[in-house]
Amino acid sequence: MPWLLLALLTAFCLALYNFFIKLASDQLPAAVGAVVLQLVAAGLGAAWLLKLKLQGQPLPVTGKGLLLATLAGLGVGLAEILTFVVFSRGVPSSVGTPVIVGGSVLLTAVLGLVVARETLTLPQGLGLLLIVGGIVLLARGH
Repeated sequence: MPWLLLALLTAFCLALYNFFIKLASDQLPAAVGAVVLQLVAAGLGAAWLLKLKLQGQPLPVTGKGLLLATLAGLGVGLAEILTFVVFSRGVPSSVGTPVIVGGSVLLTAVLGLVVARETLTLPQGLGLLLIVGGIVLLARGH
């Protein structure tokens, strides 16, 4: 499957993730929602890992890889809790999700530039500026 199709499928899954957090946020406490979400995600990941293992695929693991995955898990766990909290305060998903996702795209790009020494083309830089403008407009309207 081409990377762009995979990326769009990922975006669809993230949309479901954010939308269902929004719907659940006034039905249960943020901590409960985050734990349920993580348990389901861990179960799905474990099933995928088991499938790969049963297929005999090599699964090379490094200490650095485990550390980085742990840090990513810390980030997503905190993001999940905070997303529940944001939506429990009545923020519409049409505002909260673009601010959260757009902000994460922007900050990830900055980390890529500063920490990973990546580069941006002029159109990519303009795209990031448009994200900033979109976040400002969305935040001002609510």
